Amino acid sequence: MAETSDSSLEKPTIIQQAMASCCGAIITSLLVSPLDVIKTRLQAQSNPFPKGKCFVYSSGLMDHICVCENGNSKAWYKKPGNFKGTLDAFVKIIRIEGIKSLWSGLPPTLIMALPNAIIYFTLYDQLHEALKYRLKKGDEYIPVLAGSLSRFSSLTVVSPLELIRTRMQHRKLSYKQLYLCVSTQVAADGWFSLWRGWSSTVLRDIPFSAMYWYNYERFKKMMCKQVGAHEPTFLIAFTSGAASGSIAAVITQPFDVVKTHRQTALWESETLESIIPRLCKVAPACAIMISTYEYGKSFFSHLNEKMNQRP
Repeated sequence: MAETSDSSLEKPTIIQQAMASCCGAIITSLLVSPLDVIKTRLQAQSNPFPKGKCFVYSSGLMDHICVCENGNSKAWYKKPGNFKGTLDAFVKIIRIEGIKSLWSGLPPTLIMALPNAIIYFTLYDQLHEALKYRLKKGDEYIPVLAGSLSRFSSLTVVSPLELIRTRMQHRKLSYKQLYLCVSTQVAADGWFSLWRGWSSTVLRDIPFSAMYWYNYERFKKMMCKQVGAHEPTFLIAFTSGAASGSIAAVITQPFDVVKTHRQTALWESETLESIIPRLCKVAPACAIMISTYEYGKSFFSHLNEKMNQRP
């Protein structure tokens, strides 16, 4: 990533930011979700999932509550494997089932994860610029505020959709039946019932987002200063993202345990993630997402610069 001007004409537009976040989200999902597929298959092998039990599937962008189907189901997480470990599972799944099996369960979750990532990252940049312009002083706390507000907004938009997706999967409802089910619930419990489980997610994600962006901006600025760069290189963004994501994951681990327990308790699940598996998932996801997003923004900045230089 080369040096860019501070001219607003050369900054990526909001559409370009959305495109960069979308590309980053897709790349992150493709690279990270196989790790969670293998983790889920290993869990199902050691402790088979009964009908109605829930497990957490991560696309690399967000966690999704998935409900197990009946015992005769041919669902991807019920396929036999006889795996001896992570590497053995990776090799056997590719050899026996084909490489596509590493992305089992990803397409349905991307419908929710992509809008979530686009809203989150695009809104963060927009809020960051707006707050930086208005506040002038105390800019070290701007990432905290912008990160918290953008995460709050993305969760609020996507949470009802994720609840509907989970319910549709659990009960095998048609769209007409789903509409009647949701309408009945809203009539009985009000519109806020669509945000059930939202509070436990906010309890974890808002602190995570605040710490993540605060540390990311600090690490990025520090590393850019050390190498004399005016904007982050791919490596700087990758390293800063991994470090800040790891710190935020460790500190917010208790909130993650509460969130997982409260959501999966609805389906009588007793599995709680430990810090090591969470770090193995969060660190690479944060690193890949932010580095590809920054690279995408840099690409559009240079493209805008070239377009502006044309006679």
